[in-house]
Amino acid sequence: MSSSVIQAGFIAAAVANISGVLLFSKGLTNTVLMETDPVVMSSFGLIMIMVWGLAYLAAAFTQANLKWFAAAFAVEKLVYVICWLTWISSHSLSDVYQQDLFAGIFYGIYGVNDAAFMLFFVWVYLKSAKAPVDTART
Repeated sequence: MSSSVIQAGFIAAAVANISGVLLFSKGLTNTVLMETDPVVMSSFGLIMIMVWGLAYLAAAFTQANLKWFAAAFAVEKLVYVICWLTWISSHSLSDVYQQDLFAGIFYGIYGVNDAAFMLFFVWVYLKSAKAPVDTART
């Protein structure tokens, strides 16, 4: 397994979550973004997305087998993809763009972004599942 590719992927997921939220939420002040989906993208929800980013960052520098971390992260991303698909199928993205460009861009891309990282985490899980088990704890 290419540990440098995996590490880079986890770091990219962390950067996407943390910087993406900070950028598109305008430092957690973008009320249009939060009011557009107040259940998933409330200020609390956005902070929790950044906490997930910190978890990805921690995993990037973990020496242990990442199999179950990757599985949990894949499920987490699946939940966000389902939320996005549900939202995008019943709301007008152009209405959001008219209210706020950053919120429009965010809602236009977050599900695709999460789907890409979900596939990455599934790949890491599958690669880790095939790897020999290291019984030594570090």
